[in-house]
Amino acid sequence: MTNDRLPESAAIANDPGEEPTESFADLLSAFEKTHSHKADPGAKQLQGAVVSISADQVFLDIGYKTEGVLPRSAFDHNAESVKLGDTFPVSVTGRDEEHYYQLSRFKVAQPRDWSALEAAFAEKMAVVGTVTEVVKGGLNVDIGVRAFMPASRSGTRDAVELEKLVGTEITCRITKLDVTDENVVVDRRVVLEEQARALQQGQYEAMKEGDVVSGTVRSLMPYGAFVDLGGIDGLLHVSDIAHSRVTKPEDVLTAGQQLQVKILKIDPETRKISLGLKQLQAEPWEKAPERLVAGQRITGTVTRLADFGAFVEIEPGVEGLIHISEMSYGKKLRHPSDILKQGDRVDAVILSVKPEERRIALGLKQTLTDPWFNVPQKFPVGSQIEGPVTKLMNFGAFVQLEEGIEGLIHVSEISADKRINHPQDVLRAGQVVKAQVLAIDPLKRQIKLSMKQLVPTSIDEYIAEHKVGDQVSGRVFEQSPTLTHVELGEGIRAVCHTTFATAAPAVAPEVQLEPEPASKPDLSSLSSLLKARWQGNAPAATSSPEPLSAGQIRTFKITKLDPESKKIEVELA
Repeated sequence: MTNDRLPESAAIANDPGEEPTESFADLLSAFEKTHSHKADPGAKQLQGAVVSISADQVFLDIGYKTEGVLPRSAFDHNAESVKLGDTFPVSVTGRDEEHYYQLSRFKVAQPRDWSALEAAFAEKMAVVGTVTEVVKGGLNVDIGVRAFMPASRSGTRDAVELEKLVGTEITCRITKLDVTDENVVVDRRVVLEEQARALQQGQYEAMKEGDVVSGTVRSLMPYGAFVDLGGIDGLLHVSDIAHSRVTKPEDVLTAGQQLQVKILKIDPETRKISLGLKQLQAEPWEKAPERLVAGQRITGTVTRLADFGAFVEIEPGVEGLIHISEMSYGKKLRHPSDILKQGDRVDAVILSVKPEERRIALGLKQTLTDPWFNVPQKFPVGSQIEGPVTKLMNFGAFVQLEEGIEGLIHVSEISADKRINHPQDVLRAGQVVKAQVLAIDPLKRQIKLSMKQLVPTSIDEYIAEHKVGDQVSGRVFEQSPTLTHVELGEGIRAVCHTTFATAAPAVAPEVQLEPEPASKPDLSSLSSLLKARWQGNAPAATSSPEPLSAGQIRTFKITKLDPESKKIEVELA
């Protein structure tokens, strides 16, 4: 339609305060003359024949000099089944920037008289009109008569857009019609909403899961981004934005950004559409096992911390875990945050790669010098150490030798004088103690310590004062089929391996010799007697030694002295 306005007298004729100078018929006749180039001005419903189909639009011959266009979404399944020559009933709603007629599959009327207006109003048909001017509260629209359209029903958002409608052809619906007062009210917004719903329905039906579509980021939320797919919104969840971890969508997306996204899911009940962006990118785990192998040293960024460890992004979309046990050789960590924080750049060593589980185990302490490397050289067996008690357990106490190195004093190695039931009876955490290194196992990272070995005892003095071959006196206090235990002094005991020591005389094996009660030595003088003999005054051995028996005092020869194990072995002299 042209943008001609109705004659000024038309406005006067619609003013109830003045007598009309021209009849409505004259005005309508003048209006029809200005719109005589339209085919069938009484009814805008035309038959359009498809002459061309593009990626977005369908072109139809409607009998005018210029073709009309419809969006593909106006047809079922995005016009996939539409063929050249197919005909469809259409209505002209206006012209686009390229001067093609804009069409609608809605029935649109072009009333020529009041009866036609009444029919359009009764059937709720859309009508075509031309916006003539902006007035208080809205717009005047020429639909064959002057009609009023409230600003709120114009489909515009502000006064600037309202002004832009002047002179344009619009499609609207009559919402009030009073023939007597010639009072007509129209609504453009309701038509736009219906067209939008129809467009959305067409687009929705045309979409299917797996399609790659174009969209515009409409808004950003903490959980993702809403993407406008051309009248229909889809949700791009934060977990589907990228293979790498995205904490905030605004870190990688902006409102208005154009995207190519993949339709992951369409819910037919809620009509919700789930979108994916990372699904159009290369899967980082496909070739990760080829680039990342056990023993390799890598650099990555700490993405998040958990109670059990820290996740490190090695490359986009590929993360590894540093377990808390692999963070430090020496420090006892309560939480990974004791030494790491989110965003830190760290060096680590790949411990293992499991592609099927998409897991990579990393080690942080492996990039540091292992304090156990030279422990056997720094703390040889037999050496003395000094350090604080770090932890008390039922079975012993742990002592720190240096940063990252601890040894265990078993409860049996704490005291030589008394039995200890629990280490806390004599020790406390933080107490500095001295101990002797008993054994080292570098593979198990274990050091055995002893406190009692550093406390001098009478047996230490005895061993220091004697040598192998010395003859000493001792009292037999316990016998077994293979061993005889001899007391050489108070708290000093030895083992006698002499084979004939317990053998009875061959002449009378059934006779058990009992020492005469009168000849039994005075036990109260045993210590002084033994002491005299321990000093080297032992009597000479008899030519035919009698068998050993409990309580006897005999002369023995030392055959072995072991200071470390504090063991003494003897034989009959």
